[in-house]
Amino acid sequence: MFTFTALWIPSTIAASVLQVARNALQRGLLPKSGPWAATLVRFLFGLPFAAVFALVAKALTPGASLHFTPLFWWAAVSGAVSQVLATASLLVAMRRAGFAVGTSMQQSALPMAAILGLLVFHDQLSVIAWIGVAITSGALVVLTWPREMGGPQPISGGAFGLLSGLTFGYALNAYRQATVQLDHLHPIFAAVCTVSVTQALQAVALTALLAIWDRPALRSVFAAWRQSLAAGLCGALASSCWLTALALTPAAPVRALGVIEAPVAALAGRRIFRERLSAWQWLAGALVAAGVVMTALS
Repeated sequence: MFTFTALWIPSTIAASVLQVARNALQRGLLPKSGPWAATLVRFLFGLPFAAVFALVAKALTPGASLHFTPLFWWAAVSGAVSQVLATASLLVAMRRAGFAVGTSMQQSALPMAAILGLLVFHDQLSVIAWIGVAITSGALVVLTWPREMGGPQPISGGAFGLLSGLTFGYALNAYRQATVQLDHLHPIFAAVCTVSVTQALQAVALTALLAIWDRPALRSVFAAWRQSLAAGLCGALASSCWLTALALTPAAPVRALGVIEAPVAALAGRRIFRERLSAWQWLAGALVAAGVVMTALS
C-alpha cells in the first residue's frame, strides 16, 4: 500500500529530472558568466519561486509553526555554504569532463551521504544497501580513471565532480537536519521553508561577493534573464522536491534513487551539447545503476 512516507520516491524522481534541466540551463550560462555567477542563478532567480512555495505550504498547513533553533541555523548555514561550493564545482566538472560525466561524478554524494548519515544522524542501512554503496563507489572510481579521458581537462573535471559529490553529500544531511529542527511534525512544510531560508542566504551572500569582485559576471546573468529565470524555477522546484524526500526518509536512499538523473543527463548531453560517452563510461554507469538499485530497494 502506498503510504505518505513513500512520497519520497516520486519527489526524488521529480527532483532528479528538474535538476538536470537546471544544470543544463546553468551550463549554458557558464562561458559568459563564469562558475560563480552561473551558480548564483539557481539561488537568486529561484528565490521568488521558493518564497511562493513556502507561502502556499503555510496556507495548506494551518497547524505548522517554525522553530529557528541554534541547531537549525548551524545546519542551514553550513548546508547552504556546502551547496554553493558543490554547485560551482559541478559546473566546472561539466565544462571540463562533459555534461553527463560531471553529473555522474556528482553521485559520489551517495557514499558520502551514507557515511555521514550513519556517523552524524545514526541512520541505519542494511548490509545489501552498504554493498550497493560499495559498488557505486567503485564504479565512480572507474568513471574518473584517466584511461581514454584524453588529457588533463577531463581528469581535472572528474576531480571537480568528486568535490561536488562530497560537498553535496554534506549538504543533503545538513538540510535534512535543518528540516527536522524547523518543524518535525510537518516535514513537507518544513522542507519548503528551509529551501526559502537557505536560498535567501545564498542569494544575498553571492550577489554581494560578485558585486564587489566581478560586476561584469553579475550583469551577464541579468542580461540573460529568461534563461536565468528558467534555471531559477527548475532549481526551486528541484530543491523543494529534494528536501521533501529528505524529510521523509534518510539521505542515502534519496541520493541513491536520485542517480536516475545520470541517464537523463547523458541524453541531455548528447542532444544539447553533442557529447558522446565512451565504452568505459557506459560500463561505469551501468555499475552505478546496479549499486543504486541495491541501495534504494534494500
